[in-house]
Amino acid sequence: MKIAAISDIHGNLSALQAVLADIENECVDLVINLGDILSGPLYPSETASLLMQLDYPTIKGNHERQLLSGNNLGESDSYALNVISNEQKHWLSQLPTEILINDDIYLTHGTPENDLTYMLETVTEQGITPTPENTVKQYLRNIDASLILCGHTHIPNLLRLDNGQLVVNPGSVGLQAYDDTYPFYHKMESGSPHARYAVIEGTSFNWEVNFKRVTYDWHAAALQAKNNNRNDWMIPLKTGRVGKV
Repeated sequence: MKIAAISDIHGNLSALQAVLADIENECVDLVINLGDILSGPLYPSETASLLMQLDYPTIKGNHERQLLSGNNLGESDSYALNVISNEQKHWLSQLPTEILINDDIYLTHGTPENDLTYMLETVTEQGITPTPENTVKQYLRNIDASLILCGHTHIPNLLRLDNGQLVVNPGSVGLQAYDDTYPFYHKMESGSPHARYAVIEGTSFNWEVNFKRVTYDWHAAALQAKNNNRNDWMIPLKTGRVGKV
């Protein structure tokens, strides 16, 4: 089986379109979407319209949960909530938080129990370190699938566990850097503006991963963020680094 995994689109329609065009060349059997789909100052409604037509297996991320709550929203969730249609809100509300495909491919945004927890990285007061394998196995203690696909960090990463399971984060389609204060202040930076996704191919006995980088017009995306009063997105979109204009 050959799978394309996309995640963390954040309403970046042009990045998504470029990634989908690249996926066409990969001749995959299935495209899956790991959440954080619309929130951001770019094109939330247009992104929702496209993905609703495509009807990929899709899960909620933390931003879907936050947006749908309508409470104490940040700027990205508020913008998306204000421009998407009622039909698009309903679509988001119907998305599950996890999916199991063919009893062997498990989709989650963060970890099975917490959409804000990074699966493969751990944030401490001293910085970001790889999550210990035993901790990852504890996160997945109730998951028997051989392939676990997660998102949330915006950073491509993988870990092969000694029990045979493979955990893959495809990185972000739409936003290549951000900073956050949970659970401590930290930055997540991919280091380039390219849209990211992953192609995973094989069987439960041998999954192989190809992380992909795709060029799109990130300068136009940054200009759209600026036009929507989000200068804080401009440098991340153009450089894959956290910075201020």
